Amino acid sequence: MIAFVRGRVAAVTLSSAVVEVGGVGLELLCTPGTLATLRTGREAELPTSMVVREDSLTLFGFADDDEKSLFELVQTASGVGPKLAQAMLAVLSPDGIRMAIASDDVKTLTRVPGIGQKGAQRIILELRDRIGSPGASVSPSPQAPTSLGAWQGQVQAGLVGLGWSTKEADRAIGEVAPEAEQMDTPDVARLLRSALRTLSKA
Repeated sequence: MIAFVRGRVAAVTLSSAVVEVGGVGLELLCTPGTLATLRTGREAELPTSMVVREDSLTLFGFADDDEKSLFELVQTASGVGPKLAQAMLAVLSPDGIRMAIASDDVKTLTRVPGIGQKGAQRIILELRDRIGSPGASVSPSPQAPTSLGAWQGQVQAGLVGLGWSTKEADRAIGEVAPEAEQMDTPDVARLLRSALRTLSKA
């Protein structure tokens, strides 16, 4: 099991980052919020979770240990695989997931692409007693500072990486632009979640 990866960020794509460790480039699948904290050429340390399949070994990277724990826990619910677990963390913070499950908030969970009403009810039923209470996070997710001119591109890249079209992504960016203007420094992860909520309602 690879618990974490530390090294120089060699590349950042729409849905993954390549971290050089001992001369080997390891590709980590990450949420847009996590990718927004990384900079090519800089050192990074990411907690990781390995998903083993018959024909592949896939590493998922996270902003902190709390995200990793939630990623692994939600997969114990019926019908939740790695991709859906990652989508949950792209839309909701770890405490947002805890809050939704603890309060039987089906509506919030169905904001995640791929989760319908029955799926949300099943997740709540199976995880309610094991999810923990909001505020039990290991550490807060770091937010990367970015200029107003950069956040649109990062949010668009994140949305496209999650399967939305460029046209849909641009429409959602327009919807959340007023929220960004109220921030001293645009919070890419928060704006991405807002954009995903906008698209989920459409």
